[in-house]
Amino acid sequence: MGDGIKWKQLEHKGPYFAPLYEPLPENVQFYYDGKPLKLSLATEEIATFYAKMLDHEYTTKEIFQSNFFNDWRKEMTPEERKTIKRLDKCDFKEIHKYFVDKSEARKALSKEEKQKLKEEADKIQEEYGYCILDGHREKIGNFKTEPPGLFRGRGDHPKMGMLKKRIMPEDVVINCSKDSKIPEPPAGHKWKEVRFDNTVTWLASWTENIQNTLKYIMLNPSSKLKGEKDWHKYEIARRLKDVVHKIRAQYQADWKSKEMKTRQRAVALYFIDKLALRAGNEKEEGETADTVGCCSLRVEHIKLYRNLDGQEHVVEFDFLGKDSIRYYNKVSVEKPVFKNLQLFMKNKDPGDDLFDRLNTSILNRHLQSLMKGLSAKVFRTYNASITLQEQLKALTNAEDNVAGKLLSYNRANRAVAILCNHQRSTPKTFEKSMQILQTKIDEKKQQLKEAQLELKKAEDELKEKNDDKTEANVQKKKKLLERLAEQLAKLEVQATDKEENKQIALGTSKLNYLDPRITIAWCKKFGVPIEKVYNKTQREKFAWAIDMTDEDFEF
Repeated sequence: MGDGIKWKQLEHKGPYFAPLYEPLPENVQFYYDGKPLKLSLATEEIATFYAKMLDHEYTTKEIFQSNFFNDWRKEMTPEERKTIKRLDKCDFKEIHKYFVDKSEARKALSKEEKQKLKEEADKIQEEYGYCILDGHREKIGNFKTEPPGLFRGRGDHPKMGMLKKRIMPEDVVINCSKDSKIPEPPAGHKWKEVRFDNTVTWLASWTENIQNTLKYIMLNPSSKLKGEKDWHKYEIARRLKDVVHKIRAQYQADWKSKEMKTRQRAVALYFIDKLALRAGNEKEEGETADTVGCCSLRVEHIKLYRNLDGQEHVVEFDFLGKDSIRYYNKVSVEKPVFKNLQLFMKNKDPGDDLFDRLNTSILNRHLQSLMKGLSAKVFRTYNASITLQEQLKALTNAEDNVAGKLLSYNRANRAVAILCNHQRSTPKTFEKSMQILQTKIDEKKQQLKEAQLELKKAEDELKEKNDDKTEANVQKKKKLLERLAEQLAKLEVQATDKEENKQIALGTSKLNYLDPRITIAWCKKFGVPIEKVYNKTQREKFAWAIDMTDEDFEF
């Protein structure tokens, strides 16, 4: 953790493990080459993972199919391996239908049956979902291990379709305090290790088999300890505001340094500051996804243009960033940066490092010397938060209704998401939900037209009769017309918002990079209910900020 927050006592029940596999009923069959084939239990379980995803675009991708089939064959019995040699001869349709029907049946359960299921889930939450931390009962974030399945990954991940193995107690490291009651592993099992480390905030950890990364069971974001860490993170970013001009002046001066490594460091820092690039950590051995960050950029990842689209000194970036999300951007840079890049690329092959005298630890050591606690991530948090604050000032119109103000908020948030390259693929349901929204808009327009005719009729009647009753009728029709116009405006704003956000993930920056006090201050200043911006989980996470922020807060 490295930020001085320590606990004294920690007691919990350990993780709740995913339930064991339940075999398919006898009448649900898998077919190979048109003939039914009885599978061994382990092979059948993996077949159900693929069958459940048949209607998903993942299963149409070659890399997904090939990774799945490879991993599936590894788990088969020798007999099954002799028979099942081609994925295109496998028929999972019956298994797929079985799970679709099961899901429909669950939706159709009576209120009482649903309530019973909820009570069972609440009982598990009650037992495993809380811990005792320094004498307080605190909520745990996600206390369940991830069930086995097929890895999806983001972007075009080279490992998509691979088998995510079941997590067993033997994979799990437990963390608690020495004087606490150590959690019992499930019967017949033992933990990989029990640790007593009060400098970290995780309760259990294990390594997942696909990317070889550590997974943790952590405290809930609303816990006191998490709130302190969050506050600490944003305060460091706010401290950067006071020195950022000095840091910028320094790296600009360093562009002309006699030392090549100082120049490289200065150009990398400029990119981290201006483009919110990640520093780029050295990957684990055996990591096949070719993802890079700023320090690990290669010559092939950038192209230089003296003039492009009416701009001078343009750098075109094209590389795979975190989670295999493509980063593509054309940006006009300062002339010294452009000249330095030409120099860094001289006599190098496409596969050579652009910054061959630099790595993440050299960069972070330098940042630490500029300001205590400074890292590339702090720049990202600072630039994201400052962008949100400036965009909100520029875009918010105090005269707008709540829907209009929320559109401005999402536009400000989107500017940050674009800066941080938080992309997503257009949701599968996008077209359908857009059509539903359009139908509602058309219906509302029709109602508005009818209401206008009704009002005109009522006004004509008032001219004839001129009595209290017809006057009241005119007022009633006017009110209805106003209400319908407001509802139509709200729907149209919703449609604009939906269209603009279809390929941008707003949640990541909102949860991880934007100081929540900026949002809360904005909500209080412009009379927007906080629950319109933050859902229940987000409000829990940012409880520390909601209580302490007034409308005059400045990042």
